[in-house]
Amino acid sequence: MSSIKILVTNDDGIYAPGIFALAQAMQSLGEVNVVAPLAEKSAVGHAITVSDPLRVTEIERNEKFFGYAVNGTPADCVKIAVRCILDSMPDIVVSGINQGSNTATNVIYSGTVSAAAEGAIVGIPSIAVSLTSFSYKDFSYAGKVARQIASQVLEKGLPPRTLLNVNVPALPEDEIGDVLPAKQGRGRYEEVFDKRTDPQNRTYYWMAGKRMILDKENDVDDVIVMQNKVAVTPIQYDLTHHEFMKELQKWKLKP
Repeated sequence: MSSIKILVTNDDGIYAPGIFALAQAMQSLGEVNVVAPLAEKSAVGHAITVSDPLRVTEIERNEKFFGYAVNGTPADCVKIAVRCILDSMPDIVVSGINQGSNTATNVIYSGTVSAAAEGAIVGIPSIAVSLTSFSYKDFSYAGKVARQIASQVLEKGLPPRTLLNVNVPALPEDEIGDVLPAKQGRGRYEEVFDKRTDPQNRTYYWMAGKRMILDKENDVDDVIVMQNKVAVTPIQYDLTHHEFMKELQKWKLKP
């Protein structure tokens, strides 16, 4: 499979441990090309840079060339990789390994998922991989899962405009159960804003939040992860509420 070209990216930044583990995991599948944000771009969603120039820098890790850093967003990285950096279209985009889960409504905010969505937009089969902890640093099993799912995508393909969103429990491999297809859940964060004052006596706010799990069904991403299993969710970026279209057509919309 040496002819396979793999684009690896993320939203935690090119120096994050997760992307290093992901790049290593993908090496057995083909030629790995890393194009990732220069700095952390978590929770930027599908933002793109239109008012500032994008700069690309070659990055070394462990005294070897690792990849290209872009002073932009995850979606920028996929765009510029495909149009400017790579000499041909990659066969697959793999985004991650993210620190922190990207389940339920988090997929809207996630730069990790948005990088994979950008791949899907330009017609490249894409997956996003997240480890459900901000502090757990053992990416070994998440890397195995990413490699296995990527191999299946390369073999079987994906429907148009569809990506796979993978969430791996932050546990040792022997404590993790099955790898299951999952629906996107409805869970969200209940935001809390800590009001503070800076040394110039100006008010500012620091946002935090409490995770709310709103689903109980066993086939939903949050629930599957809580059961110490890996959730694999097929995501579409068509946000149209198709079932509501007929009702909307009955409304008097013209003033």
